[in-house]
Amino acid sequence: MGSPNLSEVQATLHGDLLERRNGLRKDDIVEILLDARAFTDGADIMIRGVLLSTGKGSLEVLVDDGTRQFISRDVIVKITLIAHTRPAYIDDQELLSFEREDMKRRSKLHERVEKESTGDTDSHLWG
Repeated sequence: MGSPNLSEVQATLHGDLLERRNGLRKDDIVEILLDARAFTDGADIMIRGVLLSTGKGSLEVLVDDGTRQFISRDVIVKITLIAHTRPAYIDDQELLSFEREDMKRRSKLHERVEKESTGDTDSHLWG
């Protein structure tokens, strides 16, 4: 998958928090071991690919053949981080600018919905 040689990389478990680079992030290359009891005999219980998103109940992974698989957290036994492909959250300028634009978009959407609402929720106003 074109991942870099990671044999010399060591996790920083102590010291300055900004120097720690562990944890899962979007676009990481991961290997996920699934609970074999949740599948029929002969089913592949190992998924390898790029982590696209995580939610409360599932993970979205782009696998080698180009398909997206949504995996329930209930059947995950082990997740192995193979390689980070993005910088840490605080250093990821692209992600931070996306989130800033997304916040602006959401606030404009909320303002528009408030203007279009019927005013039934104005009972909390005084005067």
